[in-house]
Amino acid sequence: MTRARLLEAEEAGGGTAADDVGRLMLFFAIVFAVEGIGQGRVGIVLQPLTNFLKADGWTALQVTAYFGALNFPWIIKPLYGLVSDIVPLFGYRRTGYLMLASAGAAIAYAAVAWFDTPAGFALPLVLTAYAMATASTLCGALLAERGRSVQRSSLFVGQQWLWFYVAIMASAFTGGLLVEHLSTAAAVKAAALIAAAAPLAILVATPLLLREPRTVATRQQARETLHGIAGALRSRRLHLVAAFLFLYAFAPGFGTPLYYHMTDRLGFSQAYIGVLGSIASAGWIAGALLHRWLAPRLGARALLYLSIVLGTASTLSFLLLTDEISAALVNFANGIASMIATIASLTLAARHCPRRAEGFAFAGLMSVSNLAEICSINVGAYLYEHVFDSRLGPLIVVSAATTALTLLLVPWLTAKSDHPAEEKS
Repeated sequence: MTRARLLEAEEAGGGTAADDVGRLMLFFAIVFAVEGIGQGRVGIVLQPLTNFLKADGWTALQVTAYFGALNFPWIIKPLYGLVSDIVPLFGYRRTGYLMLASAGAAIAYAAVAWFDTPAGFALPLVLTAYAMATASTLCGALLAERGRSVQRSSLFVGQQWLWFYVAIMASAFTGGLLVEHLSTAAAVKAAALIAAAAPLAILVATPLLLREPRTVATRQQARETLHGIAGALRSRRLHLVAAFLFLYAFAPGFGTPLYYHMTDRLGFSQAYIGVLGSIASAGWIAGALLHRWLAPRLGARALLYLSIVLGTASTLSFLLLTDEISAALVNFANGIASMIATIASLTLAARHCPRRAEGFAFAGLMSVSNLAEICSINVGAYLYEHVFDSRLGPLIVVSAATTALTLLLVPWLTAKSDHPAEEKS
């Protein structure tokens, strides 16, 4: 690492570059583990709430639409990033907002446990989504800022997703047990209380591990931020990264149809469906570790090609899902492929965020992906019910074909960055 990079890292973190990396690795592990537990779309409340709605007579499309309401706060992430880029809170661009968002998530999840109907806990659930999306945006900005200053973007992105899926694995297993052993309403309440406790870890860890220099809002800083935002909006590379993220995430999703298929046609127990979620998360964890090993050995282009080929093949492997053993194998394989693609593409995104507008730019790219996911799950549920007559096979084929189309973008996406040693990981 050059002396300039070392000085930049020390100024940003208040210590040596090595100390900063160590603190940030622990900080990102805690924050994204909390996010894995607390996200309504994937965390501990997912299976209990899905089962609650299904038992209440909701169709797969209706359940998907209900969860879709939790996605909107993730689409407008650039707004949170823009505010934190320009307007410091209590003298800090990220720390104050992160503490406030974490406290809000804890309070909102505690409120969910007071209600007994989907209409009653809908608003608190939406508030948890806003709080978690805000926290995620701030941590993404920190990841882009600090990752560039110490040349560890790939390492930080891998750490983010590693612990995110460690938490999801534990959440899926616990959520399955709650559904299996409690009533439908009690399972939702118990999951909400666990999710309410998780953000308290961020409230403790942030002041201990995050060393952010104090700043004051000035006209000069606002001009620099707006200049960075303008650069991001004009950046051809960021446009290509956004297109890739959208197309990869847009592949018609079959998560909810798969849940109905496993429950109604294959007869899997709720506990085992929770185990499958843990197995898929274990695949994501294995994928993170595999990417950490592959990154110094392969270039960005090779990693993206590999991830897309693996993703297409692993999606098609769901056609072989007929029993509990095959379900475990295909979920694990899909997790590995998805993680490699996620880290490879988001590393590119983090490296190309303009200075002083990291919150806005990185959040904008994540919003593109989140918007695509909303389209994906709703298009997938619609195709499953109204086009494919509740048959899972055709939907899987369409999803795999859409994933394969992202191969067309890779040559342009990595035209100037296909260097194995571009960044340490």
